[in-house]
Amino acid sequence: MLQSLSIKQFAIIDTLDIQFSDGLTVLSGETGAGKSIIIDAIGQLIGMRASSEFV
Repeated sequence: MLQSLSIKQFAIIDTLDIQFSDGLTVLSGETGAGKSIIIDAIGQLIGMRASSEFV
């Protein structure tokens, strides 16, 4: 299980550190806040192809 995530200089995110607890984690926020970018970063960690906008 993913326990923590650190993102540095990825798309619009300069630095982000998240600690996950047991159970369900919900990402919420306004449009353009970076929710999808966090999901895309996790996808790249597990081997998904990077979107051309991140390359």
